Amino acid sequence: MSGNNLVLPIVLWGRTAPTHCISSLLVLDDCSAVITGCHDGQICLWDMTPELQVPPRAMLFGHTSSITCLAKANACTDKQYIVSASENGEMCLWDVNDGRCIEFSKLACAHTDIQFYQFTIGTQREGRLLCNGHYPEVLVLDASSLEVLYSLVSKISPDWISAMSIIRSHRTQEDTVVAVSVTGILKVWIITAEVSRMQDLDPVFEEESKPIQCQNCQSISFCHFTQNSLLVVCSKYWRVFDAGDYSLLCSVPSEADQGWTGGDFISADKVIVWTEDGCSYIYKLPPSCLSASEHFRSDVGKTREGAVPPLIYKIADQPDKKLLICPPVTRFFFSRREPFHKLLIQGDSEGRLSMWNVPDSTPLPVSCTLSLQESFDGLMPVSSGIIDQLSAQPGKEQPIKVTASVYIPAQGRLVCGREDGSIILVPATQTAIVQLLQGEHMLRRGWPPHRTLRGHRNKVTCVLYPYQVSPRYDQRALVSGGVDFSVIVWDIFTGEMKHIFCVHGGEITQLLVPPENCSTRVQHCVCSVASDHSVGLLSLKERKCIMLASRHLFPIQVIKWRPADDYLVVGCSDGSVYVWQMDTGTPYLNLLCVLYYVLQGNLPKYSHNALVVQAMKTNVSDPDMHVLFFDVEAVIIQLLTEEAQRPNPTLVSPRACTRIFKQVKETMKETIKEHLLDDDEEEEEEQRRREEKSKSLSLLEYNLTMDTAKLFMSCLHAWGLNQQLDLICLERLGMLRPHCPISFGLISRGGHMSLMLPTFKESLLRKLSVATGRKLTLSDIVGKGTYGLSRAVTTQHLLSVISLANTLMGMTNATFVGEHMKKAPTRPPRPGGTPESPRRGSSAPQSSPPPQAHIKQGLAFPVSTLFCVEGWSQLAAMHCVMLPDLLGLDKYRPPLLEMLARRWQDRCLEVREAAQALLLAELRRIGVSGRKDTIDLWAPYLPQYVDTVSSRESPTKVKCVNIVNGVNFLILINPYEHLEEASWCFMSSRLSL
Repeated sequence: MSGNNLVLPIVLWGRTAPTHCISSLLVLDDCSAVITGCHDGQICLWDMTPELQVPPRAMLFGHTSSITCLAKANACTDKQYIVSASENGEMCLWDVNDGRCIEFSKLACAHTDIQFYQFTIGTQREGRLLCNGHYPEVLVLDASSLEVLYSLVSKISPDWISAMSIIRSHRTQEDTVVAVSVTGILKVWIITAEVSRMQDLDPVFEEESKPIQCQNCQSISFCHFTQNSLLVVCSKYWRVFDAGDYSLLCSVPSEADQGWTGGDFISADKVIVWTEDGCSYIYKLPPSCLSASEHFRSDVGKTREGAVPPLIYKIADQPDKKLLICPPVTRFFFSRREPFHKLLIQGDSEGRLSMWNVPDSTPLPVSCTLSLQESFDGLMPVSSGIIDQLSAQPGKEQPIKVTASVYIPAQGRLVCGREDGSIILVPATQTAIVQLLQGEHMLRRGWPPHRTLRGHRNKVTCVLYPYQVSPRYDQRALVSGGVDFSVIVWDIFTGEMKHIFCVHGGEITQLLVPPENCSTRVQHCVCSVASDHSVGLLSLKERKCIMLASRHLFPIQVIKWRPADDYLVVGCSDGSVYVWQMDTGTPYLNLLCVLYYVLQGNLPKYSHNALVVQAMKTNVSDPDMHVLFFDVEAVIIQLLTEEAQRPNPTLVSPRACTRIFKQVKETMKETIKEHLLDDDEEEEEEQRRREEKSKSLSLLEYNLTMDTAKLFMSCLHAWGLNQQLDLICLERLGMLRPHCPISFGLISRGGHMSLMLPTFKESLLRKLSVATGRKLTLSDIVGKGTYGLSRAVTTQHLLSVISLANTLMGMTNATFVGEHMKKAPTRPPRPGGTPESPRRGSSAPQSSPPPQAHIKQGLAFPVSTLFCVEGWSQLAAMHCVMLPDLLGLDKYRPPLLEMLARRWQDRCLEVREAAQALLLAELRRIGVSGRKDTIDLWAPYLPQYVDTVSSRESPTKVKCVNIVNGVNFLILINPYEHLEEASWCFMSSRLSL
């Protein structure tokens, strides 16, 4: 789901929270949110309440390896941006409010720490990101574009930087960057205004280099209370230095069985230091470390290791706590804004956040502790999975977990392998409707109709439908692998087990399809990978294993192909690469490095489907969660295609009538021909093949396109704002009301995605209650709460619902009730006959009804159709114009004008018209002052241009104004009183955002 398509995700998380082994964390300056990164590459957003509660709100997907560091990327409160880095060099800039990825890049080096630095040029403030990590320098990046501007380099003893701190000077225009290398050498760089403006990649060399014997440095902290001290924490000791000449003032060793991992100043005379097991210690500094004391620097030069300062108290000393997979991550945060919290926050491998409000003197209890799983367990109603209604276990609260899934768009089927070894085939839209929407289906047990395949003796680990990848495979073949070492081939139409492969000695971890240009024999195979480090090529045609490669010493991570040389390339976790001859199964080569010419990727092709159900998991040990991706443009195209295939009796002309009669005549000739042919065996074989193919559809006859549109529109509509319109939607249009808040998502740049957790409703209820001044309940946000989440989500949802409503408004059967919902329309039979032509024993052709009766009816539409058109018109008008007034501005986040401007010339006409209508409606709503602010905001992005645009009613003056660095930008002076559509079209077409 890439590109510029308008794609909206809806996620069904299930009852098990995703694994979130925390590797880094960050608290925003205004204490509004906590951000955590995990070892699996996801980022979680936790909202922080004034009572220091932290309900999780959303999860961000985009990184492909462990998150190493998080940092803020701007100092504004209205736009809160953060930057994240992973251990493979990926960097992402995120908007915390809606989870959008603003920018992303990938460098050849991995960062372990990032710090934000802001400076002023004239009247403007710019941001920089200072990064250190596994490279011998400090990189300085632009905070908005993530481009490397210059670097801080060492002349003397260059080495990797372990830790870094920025010392801001309030007396001069010079700031200082202090860093410690892995060998314990302290480096000092001076950043002036001229250095801050550098963008030519010239290195800046250090001003001072001093060995301080601090190997394995964990962190450096500057005392903002006195501005005279530095706290350097190493694994074996922590030390306090004078920030003037970097003289040692105090040193405290660690205990024998633990090491320090970080620390900070909590006041002028107190420091907090924490260990790798999660315990924190608060010490009172001796008078020799306090600049206000008469004994300041009294111990300098006398002793290297001073007396141990008194321990005030210890935090998080829990001897009975369970053993964690990874060491916890601890950070201290001092808020410089009200309410001026001093917070100690800790995240562990179970996805748990613990928070302490650090007082000045007294011991403190835990202020808050919450894990992702505990937040899921406290939901009411519970978070549902994709087939929970079919997976209930007698006497148990938890349903059977889904461990492997594949979606077949051509059939609308979802194939789910479960932990008990069974496989469920179910209509995807119908099972999603059961989980999300109210209706008669809630009273039916075992709905929707489904098929269960039983053959594995334990958990199903992977499922593959080869025909979906390449049409060279049999359309009936479904392949599954399990922990019982077996690979089973099924007939998806009959549910019959065709063959069992038992060639591996471990559980099956992957099932892959070879590329098209392999040998003929390999083209009918699937590739299986097992946990015993073996790879097999299993022939679905010959029903045997033609190659088994089992000499790998380490787990297999990647499979690549080189069909021209008949090579199968296996990459292992230790970095070794094995090359196998596919036809013979003999090892050809064993390399210890990856050969780029051999590793030819085999990426899946993107298919333009209205609905795609993707199974996801944050960790291999998790059950599947399912994301429903709705492609708005594809839904519109399929709706219009079915409308064109459906005969419209009210628009039949005499010429069309003649053509229909001719078509029927040709069809009858073909039928007579077939009656004259005596080929009973061929006819019986064809009839049997049809019956087999139809068995997969006999579970439930439904129109997949209309069912997808029904599910999508029911989730997007703002219910509860107009009771009369809601009644029309339920009774005439056939929509269904949601019975729980729906977890939507947002796809942004580069395919990065944010998904709302099912606990988002708690944060939303709190925000709306504060905005409205009254306590709200869950029923107040069901069906309409998503329009109060973020401006980007509102934009995507309004564009989708308006464009689809306009499309349905122009259709003949524009309702989700009736016979047309059972199956999609088919084209009339073509002259010359087709395999679908009537055969012996059938009556006269009935695919084209007699048109005479329909011609006599005239051109008038049925009354029911007019009612449906009116209903869709009211629904589109409400979401386009009336939604701010109905919801209230305190519950409504308006759409983003720049996102609407990008859709102004969208390739899909319906989306384009919806964007234009929504943009003009929003411009009218914000009024004269809002339009002026928008133009002033957009001015820097407009190209240099001078012209005068005039109209008959009122002239629009265009002026070039020198804004920054002598560059002229286009400013529209007088479009405020009378909006000209051409002017805004002109502006949007020239935006370079």
